[in-house]
Amino acid sequence: MFPFFNGYFYYVTIGLQAICAIHCIRRGTQQKWIYLIIFLPLVGSIVYIYTEMFNRRGVRNFSSGFSLVSPAGRIRRLENNLRFTDTFNHRVMLADAYLAAGRTDNAIELYESSLTGAFEENEYVLKQLIIAYFQQQSYAKLVPLAGKIYNRPEFARSKAHILYAIALGYLGDAVKAEQEFRKMKARYSYFEARYEYGLFLRRAGREEEARMIFGEIIDEAPHLSSRERRDIRPWIAQAKSALKEV
Repeated sequence: MFPFFNGYFYYVTIGLQAICAIHCIRRGTQQKWIYLIIFLPLVGSIVYIYTEMFNRRGVRNFSSGFSLVSPAGRIRRLENNLRFTDTFNHRVMLADAYLAAGRTDNAIELYESSLTGAFEENEYVLKQLIIAYFQQQSYAKLVPLAGKIYNRPEFARSKAHILYAIALGYLGDAVKAEQEFRKMKARYSYFEARYEYGLFLRRAGREEEARMIFGEIIDEAPHLSSRERRDIRPWIAQAKSALKEV
């Protein structure tokens, strides 16, 4: 009855999957979406397009992109893949799943074991390992890893850079920490980094400077596009809350 649909369904699905995968990698949201797109190609792609490309508010609360996939089931599937074929990609995918599920020790073990041979200084794994170490409050382990990728272009705007600056502060190197925060202090950008800079200043007893940082974040929000405001909404809300506490 539907010869076109029957004949081209596979190719349409693969095409949607490829478009969504490329889009989420370019936007840096692969950790959030890639498993859904891979394991539920049609449904995952449709949800991704509707949520991330069309920006429909009714779907924005889709829980981390994984509500349709059991985390435990996904982890078992990835564990089986690794047992069957022990590759770098399988190790990293399983480590990412462990990290997302709060199994930080398991994630660190896999990330560390992946940094061998040609992948010894793999930027993605080093960034993920920095996040995992930060969650464990292993700041002294985090700092040397950041040094390995510090001069790479993508590090400057990454989550790893923010965590590196925070870790320096917790390790007592306040001067270096502030230098790193100041590198991420540009108007209408770096909202997460600037919020963390405000917290850093507050911990140092520099409350008036912290108040200025939080106030700037709030004042800039109305001048952003609706999409930009949506992306930084958590930092606006937390800046408002922090401003009341200063």
